[in-house]
Amino acid sequence: QLHLVESGGGSVQPGGSLRLSCVVSGGTLAGWAIGWFRQAPGKEREAVACISVNGLAIHYADSVKGRYTISRDNGKNTAFLQMNGLNPDDTGDYTCAAYQAWCLGEYDYLGQGTPVTVSA
Repeated sequence: QLHLVESGGGSVQPGGSLRLSCVVSGGTLAGWAIGWFRQAPGKEREAVACISVNGLAIHYADSVKGRYTISRDNGKNTAFLQMNGLNPDDTGDYTCAAYQAWCLGEYDYLGQGTPVTVSA
């Protein structure tokens, strides 16, 4: 049973940066694809990034492409989401999820989320 815990969220001004972490326990990060979601108040959950099990395949939503970078460090059992050039539309609760193969369909494990607020 994997346990995912996110951290690194907070408040930042437009144009700022944050780095989110997703620490995996109860098992190893290796062998799991990791996806990041975000959900703003009153909006549907949006998948923003995914990294494959071996880290060679990465996908970004068009809304974050060129600004966000997903990565993983299996030795530290941690996945990351580097977010640059933040704008108010990036505000939301960010959650990581683990998948057996790729970020398609239902996730296998989900974290609790970390909030991100972008405002002047």
